[in-house]
Amino acid sequence: MGLARLLSRGAIAAGVGGDYTATMSSTFHTVAIEALNLDQADRLRLAAELIDSVEGPADPGWERAWSAELDRRSAAADAREARGEPRGIPWSEVRAGVLKRLAER
Repeated sequence: MGLARLLSRGAIAAGVGGDYTATMSSTFHTVAIEALNLDQADRLRLAAELIDSVEGPADPGWERAWSAELDRRSAAADAREARGEPRGIPWSEVRAGVLKRLAER
């Protein structure tokens, strides 16, 4: 069960959740609760900072590959748009699908 689910159910505050909450440090617990109370934009900024703090040095090969993939996807979206088709799937639909799959776990 994810931390956000535990918090939304009050499980962390109640001390339930098995080994997950039993081994959670009090500092982590406090920071997690505070972080989950941030607005969405601040949570995303915090997540990016945390990921950056544990990643290794940049991989130029990966950056080139990702740049080429972005170019490919952008060209495909442009081609769809030129044919009068939608550029892609609206974020609201993608998000709803992801949340549905996560809820089914």
